[in-house]
Amino acid sequence: MSEKPVGLTDPPAGYTDWLADLKGRIHSAQQRATLAVNRELVLLYWQIGKDILQRQAAQGWGAKVIERLAQDLRTAFPEMKGFSPRNLKYMRAFAESWPDETFVQEVLAQLPWYHQLALLDKLPGPGTRKWYAAKAIEHNWSRNVLVMQIESRLLERSGAAVTNFPATLPKPQSDLARESVKDPYRFDFLGLTGEAQEREVENALVQHVTEFLLELGAGFAFVGRQVLLDVGGDEFFIDLLFYHLKLRCYVVIELKGGKFKPEHLGQLGFYLTAVDRQVKSEHDNPTIGLLLCKTKNKVVAEYALGDKAQPMGVAEYKLLESLPAELQTSLPSIEQIERELAGNPTLPDTKA
Repeated sequence: MSEKPVGLTDPPAGYTDWLADLKGRIHSAQQRATLAVNRELVLLYWQIGKDILQRQAAQGWGAKVIERLAQDLRTAFPEMKGFSPRNLKYMRAFAESWPDETFVQEVLAQLPWYHQLALLDKLPGPGTRKWYAAKAIEHNWSRNVLVMQIESRLLERSGAAVTNFPATLPKPQSDLARESVKDPYRFDFLGLTGEAQEREVENALVQHVTEFLLELGAGFAFVGRQVLLDVGGDEFFIDLLFYHLKLRCYVVIELKGGKFKPEHLGQLGFYLTAVDRQVKSEHDNPTIGLLLCKTKNKVVAEYALGDKAQPMGVAEYKLLESLPAELQTSLPSIEQIERELAGNPTLPDTKA
């Protein structure tokens, strides 16, 4: 009688846990190896770029030398990618933009090369590039996420919401809370236009919760929507409830489909009190409220927040702009699109 295949035999006691531990160590080693290779590659590219800069300046070499260098390097290292004339020019620009070798070694070498290209291509100067580089490292952004954050002007929006956090929260929590909110929030990914109502926006945000969490920023964890609060036998529903892992507190988000009104903060404050008394544990910090509205008067929002003892913020959210009337009429109708997809467009009568 033949023996069972090894994969079908029962493992000895403790084997499964040992295997899981080995897998974890192998994955960690692979990640460290990838990071080490990336670090060396970025430093090599910076050094090549620095050499090109220095030799062009000292010996008066023109742009043609880059094309010659690309050809010679690809001949010498045919198995390596990255020695095209275009990439060599990026190496030169990389070294020119970051002359401080220590900063390149300690900070920028943590990011892959294509992140570096995004920083060079899409940002104008070292200040903004350093900010986005630090955020990409802190939050482990992919290149696509980095580009999206740059194009949505995250730096300008971060900490821009009108809040009373400095007056209602102790430091450093107040600083972290302020940095955690933006103005405006970009909800383009929902595919809704400005005419969308509050409940439509709320439903779409839940359906696109991954993108919504990315727009909210690091630290937010989704708890629920239309969260029921029973207060003295009366039922109330919170639009959206989150927990912020860094602030260690609940965050109530209320959506308003129109312009900000001071009375909106009364409702929001009521929800904060209810969450603090019914949901928050003794280890959690006080609940924060964020009111998102289509438009706001900044001065009115500042006045409305002035006497509030609970931590709150007011910010706008932006949807897709409505299409101009002349463009709407030039687009095909739903019926036309359906006929086209069905392969049965309505043809004009050609009979004589």
